[in-house]
Amino acid sequence: MWYNNILETIGNTPLVKLNNITQGVKGTVLVKVETTNPGNSIKDRMAIKMIEDAERAGLLKPGGTIIEGTSGNTGMGLAIAAAVKGYKCIFTTTDKQSKEKIDALRAFGAEVIVCPTNVDPDDPRSYYSVSSRLAREIPNSWKANQYDNLSNTQAHYEQTGPEIWEQTEGKVTHLVAGVGTGGTISGAGRYLREKNPDIRIWGIDTYGSVFKKYKETGVFDKNEIYPYITEGIGEDFLPKNVDFDIIDLFEKVTDKDAALMTREIARREGIFAGNSAGAAIAGLLQLKDRLTDDAVVVVILHDHGSRYMGKMYNDDWLRERGFLQDEKLTAQAILRKRGHVPIVTADVEQSVIETFNLMKTLNISQIPVTQQGMVIGKVTEADILHALLENPALKSANVAEICTPPFPFVDLRTSIDKISSLIHKDNQAVLVEDETGHIAIITQYDIINAISA
Repeated sequence: MWYNNILETIGNTPLVKLNNITQGVKGTVLVKVETTNPGNSIKDRMAIKMIEDAERAGLLKPGGTIIEGTSGNTGMGLAIAAAVKGYKCIFTTTDKQSKEKIDALRAFGAEVIVCPTNVDPDDPRSYYSVSSRLAREIPNSWKANQYDNLSNTQAHYEQTGPEIWEQTEGKVTHLVAGVGTGGTISGAGRYLREKNPDIRIWGIDTYGSVFKKYKETGVFDKNEIYPYITEGIGEDFLPKNVDFDIIDLFEKVTDKDAALMTREIARREGIFAGNSAGAAIAGLLQLKDRLTDDAVVVVILHDHGSRYMGKMYNDDWLRERGFLQDEKLTAQAILRKRGHVPIVTADVEQSVIETFNLMKTLNISQIPVTQQGMVIGKVTEADILHALLENPALKSANVAEICTPPFPFVDLRTSIDKISSLIHKDNQAVLVEDETGHIAIITQYDIINAISA
């Protein structure tokens, strides 16, 4: 058996039991792994549904241009369908989205316009407003409008909900999903609620989003809105696809908890999922006291971890935001393990032979070169050898004449991985300002010693 095109492979994604992260959680926790869709996200389902409904309605015509504001995944689904069906694509997105998502859209031939995050939805610079303007200005174009296009919800009512019901043999008791456009949780939730009115539908929100307060109070509070890092969930407006009557409650998850749980899913369950999946699992764990032994929970894992390699799966990115405090992997930890070792330097006015004799006496192979206490370069044994082979008279010259650019500087939070990448045959050390404000040097030997200690 074969498929006629890649679009026919959308759906029928696996349902997998979690075993490690959920230790101590009552009931059974299953995850719907949407990364097996061709665009590696659940958004493929509603992208093709929106396109086919638009075609039937005469809104999208042959040779037309698909326009959408997207955080990346919907754009991917639309771009894949457009490639098969022969449409052009123009997407607007925000500057908080990962580079991997933007590059993936461009790989399918889409034009991507990056807009600022920290503006109101009705601001002409917002990715919502820019996409709407383009749809008005470009002939034979159609804006998918995933937030208010109810084909989004209908796709999950027709596909995702029935799959969950069949895969659990009707035993599902809870559906947990991050809420962005709202289509997934509203569509799948409506189907499941029709099958069993007792099924609980839990939406995962983020701090900086309006959903939770609106559900609980009916008040749209602009004071709830502020920038956040978590991708794919939460909004600063109310999409028509969010059915607040279907969703029983919203649980907010911090950026930090969502990011760290994203990594834990890969490390402890072997499932490489994206940022909103981390938020969904973290939110479930926050709600675990509401579960009973007979609970069968299905959590939607929305997209793939490859979209977040420069963010949630990058130690330095996490440290810069204070999300990761793993000192054993930092320059600071290396210095602490080694203890205080005064740095040896050569002044620019020292002769080459004096510098060589100093290095020989101390049994070191490289030395920073300073001028009035500032590091301005470095000299290695190889530098001295090559210089003297070319011109033996240089032995009495100032070392400044043969020094090369200085070792790179790193800060105390820099990871061992990053430091190791900076040390190679042409650069044998890095410099760091220690906690007392003095310059220290870290060599490959120091790294090895710190790892093995």
